[in-house]
Amino acid sequence: MNMKKPKISLSKGSIIISTFQSRESANRIAKDMIARKLCACVNIIKINSFYYWNNKIQYDNEYLCLFKTISSAKLRKEIKKIHPYEVPEIVELKMTGIDKNYLKWLISSVS
Repeated sequence: MNMKKPKISLSKGSIIISTFQSRESANRIAKDMIARKLCACVNIIKINSFYYWNNKIQYDNEYLCLFKTISSAKLRKEIKKIHPYEVPEIVELKMTGIDKNYLKWLISSVS
């Protein structure tokens, strides 16, 4: 029997972006999502955020998380469920032109 390997799509990966109020919260959620194999990697970056909330301009230090995954619907759902914000930022960016070896690693890490 000649079984062909499935062809890997070069646009299968996604990056889910979300912000958190503390490094502890970002670290806890990142570790949880990786342990549950909902994402392969999370980059956490300290940022300064200006935004409009409750009829005024707000300023906060936040932690931007970049979740790398192929299971974006599940990941978005879980982040929304456990996110501490009333209105969390959950944005999906589709990966295009992704390196084949990186995509293979991404798939193997969340499968």
